Amino acid sequence: MSASTVNALGQPIGPALPDWTPPPFPAREPLEGRYVRLEPIDERFARDLHDANGHDTDGGGWTYLPYGPFASEDAYRRWMADTCFGADPLFHVIVDRASGRAVGLAAFMRIEPRSGVIEVGHVHFSPLLQRARGATEAMYLMMKRAFDLGYRRYEWKCDALNAPSRAAAQRLGFSYEGLFRQAVVYKNRSRDTAWYAVIDREWPALARAFERWLDPANFDEAGRQRTRLSDLTRSLLK
Repeated sequence: MSASTVNALGQPIGPALPDWTPPPFPAREPLEGRYVRLEPIDERFARDLHDANGHDTDGGGWTYLPYGPFASEDAYRRWMADTCFGADPLFHVIVDRASGRAVGLAAFMRIEPRSGVIEVGHVHFSPLLQRARGATEAMYLMMKRAFDLGYRRYEWKCDALNAPSRAAAQRLGFSYEGLFRQAVVYKNRSRDTAWYAVIDREWPALARAFERWLDPANFDEAGRQRTRLSDLTRSLLK
């Protein structure tokens, strides 16, 4: 918790930020990684994404999202047109560099430059991306962009019943901050929302953890990780 100060009335107040300058809105520009490339969403990726999502044969990857699964490519394209081309959420397509194909989505959202707060959401990794190094790298690249721009707080929120998302948040270095009861209605059901965040002063150590994990030297000849990311981030959680 940030240290408070006291005003002239003897009331505790938050630390002063005399040099605070709101960061810019994220630009629609690619993010280049070793394993993946993130590009601003475009309709040309619809076929790749729909095909990649088709590997999720039981649709379990859509359970905790407010949309999907989609029965056809046309239905997916209509959803993209209705949802994905605005400024907030700012959707990015995750392209696997080895195959050149789009395999997942994620977005910057609830972007509040005045307070320096930004959230990552609409995270949907097809089975072709799940558990791959590129999935972690995509999250690193988005977080890095946010903090490089000058954002103070980077958020992750999910259905409190979504155990894989909650585990992923903490593996990625997001600290748990609380539960918002009956926060959302989606798919005709109630959702309690679990909140997680990383703040700017935690980012340098977290960046080093990501870079160490993503280093090719962290993987043996069979592609198995030598050090788990959760082992590198656990001590950073608050």
